[in-house]
Amino acid sequence: MTSAVPTAAGTTTAREFRLNMCGPDFPFAYDTYLNNPAGLGQVPAERHGTEVAVIGGGLSGLITAHELMKMGLKPVVYEADRIGGRLRTERMPEEPEGAVAEMGAMRFPPSSTAFWHYVDRVGLRTTSFPNPLSPAASSTVVDLKGVPHYAEKLKDLPEVYREVAQAWDQALESVEHTRMQKAIRERDVTTQKEIWNRLVERLDNQTFYGFLSESPGFASFRKREIFGQVGFGTGGWDTDFPNSILEILRVTYTGADDDHRAIVGGVDQLPLRLWGTAPDKLVHWARGTSLATLHPDGPRPAVTVLRRTANRKSPSGNITVTDASGATRTYRAAVFTAQSWMMLSKIDCDEDLLPIDHWSAIERTHYMESSKLFVPVDRAFWRDRDPVTGRDTMSMTLTDRVTRGTYLLEGKTPDAPAVICLSYTWSDDSLKWLPLSADERMEVMLASLNKIYPGVDIRSHITGDPITISWEDEPYFMGAFKANLPGHYRYQRRLFTHFRQDDLAERHRGLFLAGDDISWTAGWVEGAVQTALNAVWGVMHHFGGRTDPINPGPGDLFDRLAPVALPED
Repeated sequence: MTSAVPTAAGTTTAREFRLNMCGPDFPFAYDTYLNNPAGLGQVPAERHGTEVAVIGGGLSGLITAHELMKMGLKPVVYEADRIGGRLRTERMPEEPEGAVAEMGAMRFPPSSTAFWHYVDRVGLRTTSFPNPLSPAASSTVVDLKGVPHYAEKLKDLPEVYREVAQAWDQALESVEHTRMQKAIRERDVTTQKEIWNRLVERLDNQTFYGFLSESPGFASFRKREIFGQVGFGTGGWDTDFPNSILEILRVTYTGADDDHRAIVGGVDQLPLRLWGTAPDKLVHWARGTSLATLHPDGPRPAVTVLRRTANRKSPSGNITVTDASGATRTYRAAVFTAQSWMMLSKIDCDEDLLPIDHWSAIERTHYMESSKLFVPVDRAFWRDRDPVTGRDTMSMTLTDRVTRGTYLLEGKTPDAPAVICLSYTWSDDSLKWLPLSADERMEVMLASLNKIYPGVDIRSHITGDPITISWEDEPYFMGAFKANLPGHYRYQRRLFTHFRQDDLAERHRGLFLAGDDISWTAGWVEGAVQTALNAVWGVMHHFGGRTDPINPGPGDLFDRLAPVALPED
């Protein structure tokens, strides 16, 4: 089968790519777009220096601002908390350049190709992330119903676990998994859309759990229960059981939960370097200009009011922003990259900022809760071998106990200070810890792990205070990330396609939505990058700009690649 890959001459060529997250809903090749020497596009010279508000200083906001600056526009970044958003790294005082606690995103698949474009651009190093049963994990303990199983490979677990893995593979083949992955690798847009459009219509109303229950290999409740605890890729997925199966297929088709890597020294280096690094190629701005030099006093503070305002030059297209300092500025365009719920609860917004259908989509957004608890330890003591069993003293751990997932993160060497993520939980499991302090959480988690590792004195290795986060309790996030429920496809489509505004009434144009909760892959940083690039195209188009013919952007190819529109009547 030949792929349909646009080339510089506008023809197609058969080519094998690695698995990527450029699909299947909107199979635009963001990585190819980024790597084309023609660049992302240009705006008319008379627009150079025009201010554009960028609301939110997470990765989506910084990439938006970075690329708008390269085009000669002047991004004005607003950030309520800290640069980086959910790329939040905490460094241990005892070892500031060693092991770190990643409070948000901490592991990234090779298929996040647009994300890796920026990682490579700023020169960050990576290392394999030790997911359970991955090659980077020396060993894994799966502890279910009070029975721990030690494994260095999947074959070391009891036969029922392999049966569950086979049942999952069979369930995926019922939705043409192998064929879809081949089409994604080959950038075969026609096949991707043929498979996916049919599945969207068939499965939009189906939960993840319902999909499992209808799969022959999961007729047994016991196997569904085991799968919920152990899952695939990073571990258990039962907290996603109520969500749409389409959300899960987007993950498996694109390899988003496979072969993860971590950023050496902390992922927050990426947004910080994007903030402080001057691009090699700039239009309008002097060499050496960066987002930091355009914001000598740092980003503007939290946005409190968003209004539509008019003047003679733009009767309905201006966006007026008031921030927490009381300062008010008016812009011809703005990009909103913070979590969309902020527009309902934390910011006083005009209804005319968006069409009513888009407000409905935001109101029905479903966010997942998530909490983590880290402790610094003296060294990677878990690599010590038990003299009786010959096994690791402690392992990456998946369990149905309160900790759920425990990750062991080495420092620069096995003898250097290290970090343990004692607990990583989601949804209801996360809400259980919301009222507890970091110390109280640590005591509960140590008691739970002591039942799995009764001979291991974890406490004796702890060298500092625990660090914790519950994203649902963070005032500028109110949740970890979006996860669509059954029937939410139409809402997601409205939000994702908002960047292409030619069909909107004039009074609704000029404000662009971005961020991972606007993307099809919420919870993966790739979605934040892709929607940022969509918004950059939208602003460029809004100002009368265009892309180079040899490098069409997401809006230029929209009609060909647009997500399928399900009927609403």
